[in-house]
Amino acid sequence: MYEGYVINDIYCEKGHEYIDFTSKPEEIRKGEAIGGVDEDEFKRLQIRKTIEEHLEKELLLIPKGIKVLSLFFIDKVANYRYYEDGVAQQGKFAKIFEEEYVTIARKGKYRSLFEETSPADIVSELHNGYFAIDKKKDSSGDALFKESKLSAKGEGGKTAADESAYNLIMKDKERLLSLDCKLKFLFSHSALKEGWDNPNVFQICTLNETTSVTKKRQEIGRGLRIAVNQDGERVHGFDVNTLTVMANESYEEFVATLQKEIEEEEGIRFGVVDDHLFANIVVKHEGEKPEYLGAEKSEQIWQHLLDSGYIDKKGKVQDDLKRALKEGSVDLPYDVMEQAEQIQAVLKKVAGGLNIKDGSKRETVKLNKAIYLGDEFKHLWDRIKFKTSYRVDFNHHDLVEKCARAIEKDLVAGKTKFEYAKGKVAIKRSELEIEESKTQSYIYDAKDYKLPDIVSYLQNATNLTRRSIVSILTQCNRLDAFRNNPQKFIDEATAIIQQVMRQFIVDGIKYQKIGDEHYYCQELFQDKELKGYLGKNMLKSDKSVYDHVVYDSGVEHDFADAFEKSEEVKVYAKLPDWFKIDTPLGTYNPDWAVLVENNNEETLYFVVETKGSLLSGSLRPTEQAKIDCGREHFKALGENVGFAKADSFESFVDQVL
Repeated sequence: MYEGYVINDIYCEKGHEYIDFTSKPEEIRKGEAIGGVDEDEFKRLQIRKTIEEHLEKELLLIPKGIKVLSLFFIDKVANYRYYEDGVAQQGKFAKIFEEEYVTIARKGKYRSLFEETSPADIVSELHNGYFAIDKKKDSSGDALFKESKLSAKGEGGKTAADESAYNLIMKDKERLLSLDCKLKFLFSHSALKEGWDNPNVFQICTLNETTSVTKKRQEIGRGLRIAVNQDGERVHGFDVNTLTVMANESYEEFVATLQKEIEEEEGIRFGVVDDHLFANIVVKHEGEKPEYLGAEKSEQIWQHLLDSGYIDKKGKVQDDLKRALKEGSVDLPYDVMEQAEQIQAVLKKVAGGLNIKDGSKRETVKLNKAIYLGDEFKHLWDRIKFKTSYRVDFNHHDLVEKCARAIEKDLVAGKTKFEYAKGKVAIKRSELEIEESKTQSYIYDAKDYKLPDIVSYLQNATNLTRRSIVSILTQCNRLDAFRNNPQKFIDEATAIIQQVMRQFIVDGIKYQKIGDEHYYCQELFQDKELKGYLGKNMLKSDKSVYDHVVYDSGVEHDFADAFEKSEEVKVYAKLPDWFKIDTPLGTYNPDWAVLVENNNEETLYFVVETKGSLLSGSLRPTEQAKIDCGREHFKALGENVGFAKADSFESFVDQVL
């Protein structure tokens, strides 16, 4: 836009500053501008990208029964809606929204979202905001706008449509979250910042020029909630719960300082390793009671990190640790090497800071047709694609007996206690320090409460018959603990029974191939669109079904990288989330399908489960049980495919070659 402008002179006398040009007649003084960018075009781009993100999210989440909402913050109410002679008129943002929505929604990829409806026919019903009219006038006679609570009388020129929008947006959240409700895009000036929460806001577009840090935090807070589906159930996981902010320039500094503010105001310390950080890492499981690394061992690890230069004396993470975590080369004490993966996972959480990703680096993963259509992948898929059914055989009397003995041995449910602590705090130059601390316990020995229906509770939690539950309770010899602390007894007994049942189920499970006509179609790889972030969770691939592998952890990254470099691995695929194996404990999704060719040119087909440790005791019982079920599933498919659990590519090779 400045082509042809050649500077002739820059004059800097105070009060008379200017620049003039040889090739143009304009003289520009301090505070003036030539050219520049049309702000409305900038806002149009923000609105367009928000609509695109919204429709992409709908493709992903509507099949899961999740309503997608987008929230726009605007600077002036009149930019969205104003009134002439009491009749509502569209402001420029409303017009831009409808123009952009109709254009984008007509793309073929979004056709499934509209069925027989045309986007142009419904676009006016998709967006709204609640803005009450102030009766005051400005000097030009135009109405001024503000947002306030709607009174029951509906005075102030408010229409029935205003009241309906207010009730839907501000009060009737359940209806707003219904897929039957057409309203999806909400415009707000201020009323939706505080006191309004909706768990399904997935996009926030800041069309205002907010400079207040507090205001920006309030705006972003509208989108930081766990989403709910049509049954009102929370749906967890970052694949669903990711907030996208279409930010203007004023957000750049905000993103950089947000972490520091949270540290100061909430007491959360990012990037600091405490000496007790590793105490709760599970070493192994004994029945339902896990064995932890413990405080003493955690302090030893902390001291080792300090001696290695990974942290400073205050526990602050140093660049050497970040670099070692990225390379997977963290030096840890020898006696905790079996827990190395868990320790590194904890360190990554501490060292990583806030998980903010640059949307400009997000890429769509494309199908690698040379691999996808090749004979090698087809032969691999034809061996693992079949579905199975399972049955569980176990002795009922043995189950009851083992549950009773486990409760008798492992259940801990003492009386409710209050603990009184008294300490003396000394003010030192470095910090406040507790010099003395004394504690005293008081037993809460109430006897006047009504005991709950433990049989019904345990029956609902375990799905065992009432007769079985009664047998377990009468044989466990621990009903005195139930009288002392009913809720604690119920919680512990439930966990113990479920753990014993898991062992019985897995030990007695048998899978059977349903038939040749029941399988996962290879074509599903074409239907599922994957996205990732370059440099964050994507690795370029030449041997996989897709041109990039989207990985979930450092372990998966290392495996994918090793598969790419290995001459023995010919093709592989990270198994998508729709590839599921039914188990009594829920569905199980293995990690990899791999085709290997050894030195004898023998072709081997494997499904691989990657874990940080090969020791079953270091995994959660349910997690290990699902892996055991997966192993039995692939056994039922015949001898054509193997199953391997590995903590590194080397341990996988040891099982294969």
